[in-house]
Amino acid sequence: MLDVWVVLLRLAQYAGAVVLLGAPLFLLYGMREADGLALRWPRRLLIAASVVVAVGSGVALIAQTAVMAGSVAEGLKPSSLGFMITGTSLGPAFLIRSASAALALLVLTLLRPSRLVWLFISLAGLVVSASFAWTGHGAATEGAGHYLHLTAAILHGYGAAVWLGALVVLLILTLGHRSSPEADRKLYDALHGFSGVGTAAVAILILSGLINSWFMVGPDRLPGLFTTPYGLLLSAKLALFGGMLILAAANRFHLTPGLAVAFTDPWALARAVDRLKRSLVLETLVALALLCAVAVMGTLAPVSAMDMPM
Repeated sequence: MLDVWVVLLRLAQYAGAVVLLGAPLFLLYGMREADGLALRWPRRLLIAASVVVAVGSGVALIAQTAVMAGSVAEGLKPSSLGFMITGTSLGPAFLIRSASAALALLVLTLLRPSRLVWLFISLAGLVVSASFAWTGHGAATEGAGHYLHLTAAILHGYGAAVWLGALVVLLILTLGHRSSPEADRKLYDALHGFSGVGTAAVAILILSGLINSWFMVGPDRLPGLFTTPYGLLLSAKLALFGGMLILAAANRFHLTPGLAVAFTDPWALARAVDRLKRSLVLETLVALALLCAVAVMGTLAPVSAMDMPM
């Protein structure tokens, strides 16, 4: 049961982290300043994400301590928590993640939205996303490859957060869209504004993912992708990632240009927006499934650490 809670807490923290980094960044680069500050829901969304990460990280620290100590009662003991905080890399990472999210929550609560506030929340999101490398497999590699694997894990988290956080914003914008010449143009500009950054995020994900896979699987253990729990989940994750790439490519090269073409035809415009809504909802659901797979993978031994069948 504790393992289930660890997975659920990981999933909640991942979801909050991608919003804390990707959403405010998108408000900075993907939307005009007046548009990004006029909306009320981004502040509420970021406050919710900050609470989820701050509280989830604190509870996750206790849950992870309980798993290592053998029971909830043992995990709640000051001596067990003290060892987790001072004797491992996991404890400080949880505390830094929780403190960064709490600081973001304080800023969001006390200050009115501005470009400076969005920038600060983005910086907090960078810290939160990077901290997962120390509570996952990225920090476990020893020897000469330690820093390469750790760096790749951090960059992988950044690429995912930039993509998925922007996806959340685009989904909300599209679902709440009410057609008018000005609103239609703003929606197109927001979708178009993500194109270049999205491409860079995908490139970072692919490159860092290859490096991570080298350490987690290795070229001599590729059969483990289909014979071990970690390998099967990694294969599923890659399949989901491929599906997201297809949907993202359709959005960029077909659906978004189709929206621009339909500006002069209200009926065609309504159909174009509906197609975008369906595509973004599906992409978000696939992203959620991918995060679930990653949350479970974090609790499993990698293929490189397993004895392969002869």
